[in-house]
Amino acid sequence: MNALPGRHLDLATAQTIRSHKNSFMPAMRTTTICGTVFQVTWLPLTNWYLAMHLLTQAKNNVSALELKRPPGVRYQTAWLIKRKLLQVMAGHGRSCVNEKSRANTMGALRSTMPTQLSGESSGGKRGRCSENKVPFIAAVQTTRAGQPVPMCLKKLGFTKEAIANWARKSLCASAQVLSDGLRCFQSVTVVGASHQRTVTGGGAASVKLEQFRAVNTVLGNLETAFRGACHAFDFAKYGHRYLAEVQYRFNRHFDLSVILAQLLRASAVTSQHPVRIIRVAEHDG
Repeated sequence: MNALPGRHLDLATAQTIRSHKNSFMPAMRTTTICGTVFQVTWLPLTNWYLAMHLLTQAKNNVSALELKRPPGVRYQTAWLIKRKLLQVMAGHGRSCVNEKSRANTMGALRSTMPTQLSGESSGGKRGRCSENKVPFIAAVQTTRAGQPVPMCLKKLGFTKEAIANWARKSLCASAQVLSDGLRCFQSVTVVGASHQRTVTGGGAASVKLEQFRAVNTVLGNLETAFRGACHAFDFAKYGHRYLAEVQYRFNRHFDLSVILAQLLRASAVTSQHPVRIIRVAEHDG
């Protein structure tokens, strides 16, 4: 009489466990990389750490072709690793510039200049309205002595609305903005910042103005980095990530010993970015 109730109890317990497993176990399966940028990767995390080290410690940009050699992976794999890490830099680079700007802009100068990404392409219009060029803004915060501190590279159109939205996120009221003669830069005053407009005139003489020395140096280094590492890339689609890479590395070059740990921490809190999201172009503004 005691064995029968025990057997019924074992069967009921087994059915309960089986029902619990079918209902909850699929949702409870997880790993330490779940919900991060490393999710669903088949590569060892050591390959990701090596890619982070190369991207953060290199003086210039590192192409996907160069990135595939140390870990010994395919080009497509190296391309996706780099795009995901650049997306992490793009998501965490802007907040760093904002914090530094709001903390150190008192009495500092910001040199702001519109510029464009372009390549060798036949046909189309010339100038800033060309369909073969992608506009972006380059802003460099300097000290009283003219030394650059942080910078901001943002792909956006040359309109008053776009400049005003950028100023609300990247400037504080105590900023003193020096810009070239583009009229849309007058919108930086929406945050209370002072604005001084200088008509450069173009040509070789325009890059020799002392008030724009820092931003011109940054743009020169940016062009050299792109030409040396990238033979070609889609400016309109992936330009914002390449700009974010340069910005992220520049704003943290004062202490290279912690830049790798900061990128690893940012990757751990960044959500998953599959290929279909990586290939989506960012909207300007």
